[in-house]
Amino acid sequence: MSGTVAVVGSSVAGVRTAQALRTEEHDGPVVLIGAEAGLPYDKPPLSKQFLAGTWGADRITLLTEAAARAAGIELRLGVPAQHLDVAGREVLLADGHRVSYDHVVIATGSAARPSPWPVASGVHVLRTLDDSRALRADLERSGPVVVVGGGFIGAEVAATAHASGHAVTVVDPLPAPIGRLLGPEIGELMGQVHRRHGVDTRLGVGVQDITGEAGNLMVTLTDGRQVEAATVVVGIGAIPTTGWLAKSGLLVDNGVVCDEYCRAVERDDVWAVGDVARWDHPRLGEAVRVEHWTNAVEQAACVAFNLTHPGQLRGYAPHRIRVERSVRLEDPDRRTAPGCRETSVHRRARRRAAALRGGLQRRDSRLAGAVAVNWPRALVACRRLLAVGASGDEAAKLVETLLVPAVA
Repeated sequence: MSGTVAVVGSSVAGVRTAQALRTEEHDGPVVLIGAEAGLPYDKPPLSKQFLAGTWGADRITLLTEAAARAAGIELRLGVPAQHLDVAGREVLLADGHRVSYDHVVIATGSAARPSPWPVASGVHVLRTLDDSRALRADLERSGPVVVVGGGFIGAEVAATAHASGHAVTVVDPLPAPIGRLLGPEIGELMGQVHRRHGVDTRLGVGVQDITGEAGNLMVTLTDGRQVEAATVVVGIGAIPTTGWLAKSGLLVDNGVVCDEYCRAVERDDVWAVGDVARWDHPRLGEAVRVEHWTNAVEQAACVAFNLTHPGQLRGYAPHRIRVERSVRLEDPDRRTAPGCRETSVHRRARRRAAALRGGLQRRDSRLAGAVAVNWPRALVACRRLLAVGASGDEAAKLVETLLVPAVA
């Protein structure tokens, strides 16, 4: 296939899409557009190894200039996309330049939800390399750390800060950390991990206000209690980066709305991938948006294939964890309220568990998702069953066979 492909977004989804286009033997120009001036980098280490100071920026680089040249990928970094002219097939950049395309892949990801508590200094969000650098600088001085939000980012920052010698308090309005995503059963296990490592948890309570400045902050909770902090990290979710598409005419609703092939609806030359894509999942029968590193990589490969093989389109149906915010992980053999799906939880020892999610429709008995905690064998088994469309009962029976004492 020839023709120019513009990939807007230089994080993992965009980089992997550009690389996958070459793997699929696309022989036309590929232009990778990124808002940040530095080389594309991987984001998971920002809350872990890079934040801890054990990895440098070179260790998290996704694409070097030399690798881009070798792959024939043109880098347009440091200038964000400002508008998408769908009719004219052009991406308008903030510096006034335009990038013409035959196909465009939207991979602008998501941005951290901003802190609603404005203070002069000491309160951080974490999404970019500069965010991590600023937080790391504050963590170099002593003093307690308060993490607002018990999701994945909050949990990782709490672990990193605690390992660096800080007293850490995690505050979340839910009764269990990560409960919004994984349900109370798995969330309770995560809470136990925090407490076992000496992290204070204030769960079931929110933050009313944050006052002060770096090194001398006061966090006031909704129950009236106060927690002192030298540094506060706010991890209360992410928002798809779609503002630049406001006047594009594309359907945007919690992400770029796409068909099962990850094409923007009503367009055969506009695609979306990664955190910003909300596509019709062919197996689940509903529109989904997933903020997950592996999803970005797998979806990039699918989009690159579909873009270069228009006569052999593949629906994107990833076989991986899929737990909605409405999920409630109940006891084994119990059902949730009418219309909800069945979930069973299987424990292996005190620190291991697997939660299985049944079919998403009343008459659908297939396994729809799985979560494993410290139990790789169970997760590998469930991924194989998801790939072949096995039933939830089959998965439960297989997991039960793994419930044997671990060999010391």
